[in-house]
Amino acid sequence: MESPTPVRILTVCTGNICRSPVAERLLQAGLDQVLPGGFEVRSAGTRAMVGSAIQPLSAEIVNMYGGTDKGFAARQLTPRILRETDIVLTMTSKHRGEVLQLDASLLKRTFTIREFARMLEALEERDAAAGEASEKASDAGTLWRGLPARLASVRHLALAADSADNEVIDPYKRGPEVYRQMEDELAPAILTILRYARLNTPT
Repeated sequence: MESPTPVRILTVCTGNICRSPVAERLLQAGLDQVLPGGFEVRSAGTRAMVGSAIQPLSAEIVNMYGGTDKGFAARQLTPRILRETDIVLTMTSKHRGEVLQLDASLLKRTFTIREFARMLEALEERDAAAGEASEKASDAGTLWRGLPARLASVRHLALAADSADNEVIDPYKRGPEVYRQMEDELAPAILTILRYARLNTPT
């Protein structure tokens, strides 16, 4: 059964042309496989190059993993966009701070994407250690909108060994090797989120 109101996830970087579009398009493609129509993933930039397409090397990554870069146009992050979002996933800790400057009420619903992935793993590990299945919700909206509160209880178990472990490098105007580093930092987090969705989202 489709969720009546899609779970709205926002990915955020600076220009909205390199990192956050990769996260947006790959999360959307994967979540569509889990529950068609159940999720709406969008992105925005704190200093967006408004109207620009995804950078070519980022577009290659999106397409390689089964997403599409078609029809994308960068947009500026605004309070209105944030008001319409259930979970915000940023590429760096600085972006998280910029989100909260625009809307402090999102404090418990805004994460760096790598931190969010680690917290999902910690939540699953805690449930497994307790001999419990991950808490089942009646629908996707209930599960995902309730996640931030559940994740707060395992934040201490998912702290980064190094603050750099929360960051996704900005490859803009840099060489292919930096795009590969971005992919190395971003792809595992996306895959962790999609695996969690596949195993736990009511369908």
